[in-house]
Amino acid sequence: MQTFEGAHVHVKAWVDGVEFEDEARKQVLNLAAMPFVFKHVAVMPDVHWGMGATVGSVIATTGAVIPAAVGVDIGCGMMAQRTSLVATDLPDDLRAIRRAIESAVPHGRTDRGGSNDRGAWGEVPPPVLQAFTGIAAELEKIEAKHPQLRHKGRVTQLGTLGTGNHFIELCLDESDALWVMLHSGSRGVGNRIGTYFVELAKRDMKQWFINLPDEDLAYLAEGTDHFDDYVKAVGWAQDYAKLNRRIMMDAVLDALEREIGKDVALGESAINCHHNYVAREQHFGRSVLLTRKGAVRAREGDLGIIPGSMGARSYIVRGKGNPDSFSSCSHGAGRRMSRNAARKAFSLEDHAQATFGVECRKDTDVIDETPGAYKSIDAVIEAQRDLIEIAHTLRQVVCVKG
Repeated sequence: MQTFEGAHVHVKAWVDGVEFEDEARKQVLNLAAMPFVFKHVAVMPDVHWGMGATVGSVIATTGAVIPAAVGVDIGCGMMAQRTSLVATDLPDDLRAIRRAIESAVPHGRTDRGGSNDRGAWGEVPPPVLQAFTGIAAELEKIEAKHPQLRHKGRVTQLGTLGTGNHFIELCLDESDALWVMLHSGSRGVGNRIGTYFVELAKRDMKQWFINLPDEDLAYLAEGTDHFDDYVKAVGWAQDYAKLNRRIMMDAVLDALEREIGKDVALGESAINCHHNYVAREQHFGRSVLLTRKGAVRAREGDLGIIPGSMGARSYIVRGKGNPDSFSSCSHGAGRRMSRNAARKAFSLEDHAQATFGVECRKDTDVIDETPGAYKSIDAVIEAQRDLIEIAHTLRQVVCVKG
C-alpha cells in the first residue's frame, strides 16, 4: 500500500504491482483536495480513470455527497450463487445453454432503446410487474417532486442485463461445483437519476459561485433539499439494482433447469453486492457518507465478488475489515485501456485465443471487453492481500455479454 499527500487529505493506494495511470492519479488528487472529504481517499488496485472520480476509489465525506463519484450506473454490482450442479452435469457443447440464457434474459441494446429494443421486455412478465409494484410507491414520490426522472424503461428494463461490461457467467470452482455469476445495475432509470443529479449539483455550484478542480466534482450539501432528494433517489436506485440482479438470477437458474433437464438446488447463500453506491457508515469514530465507486464492502467476514475479464479467473472473497480501506476491496480487474484503444489493439483472433475454452461471443462487438483490455486479475488480488482472503476461485465456462 502506498501513501501520498493531497491538498486536504492524503491518499492510501493499494497499487503495488498494478498500473496507476497519470489521469487517474490526477483525479484522486482532485478528490483529496475537496474540503468535506474525511480522513483520506482509499484507492483500490483496479483503479482507472472515470467520470468525476476514479473507478476503484472509496471516498468518505461529511456534510456533502458528490453524485458523479457515485456515477450514473447506480447500484451496479455483482450476484453469485453456487448450485448443486457440477462440471459433469454440463454437456460437452455449451452453446445451447448460452442461447437459453440469452433467451431468458433480455440483454444488449437495439433500436436505439426504442420499442423493438432486444435489451428490454416487449411484454413484461407478471413476476417482474409484481416485483416492480413492491418498489413503485417510493419512486412515484420522488418523481412527483422531480418529474424529469420519469423513465419509460423503469418497468420494461427490470430483470434485464444491459450493455458494456455487464455479463452473466457460468463458472466452476476449485471443486468443480457450478456457480451462476452476473453483473448489472439499475439500468436506464438509474442512469436517469444519476445524470439528473450530477447536472443539478453543477447548477448549484454555479449558483453559489464555487470553483472546482473538475466540474464533475460538483456536490450536494447536506441540509439542502437537493441533498435529501438525491439520497432518497440513489437509495431507491440501489434497491432497484439489487432486485434487478435477483430477478435475472432466478431466470438463469430456471433456464439451466430446462436445458439440463434436472432440478438445480442452491448451494451457498447468494451474494448480492453493490460496487457503485453510497451508504451511511461508521468509520474512524464518525458517521460518514461512504461512496464506493468500483469498490466492494469488505468488512470482516463479508463475502464479496471480484470478477476477472472474459476468459480470466474470478474470485469469491471474504473481507478482513481493514479500516484504512474503509473496509473495502476492489470490484474487478479494472481496465488498462479504453474501449477504443482495445478495438484498435486486438483482433478477432486475439480475442478467440484469449477466450479459448469459454462459450461466449467471439465477434467484433465484444473486442473492447477482451481480456487484454483489463489488468491482470492475479496482480490485482495480490495487491490487496491485507483487504481480503480468497474463499473460492472460479473459472468461466459460459459468458453472456450485454
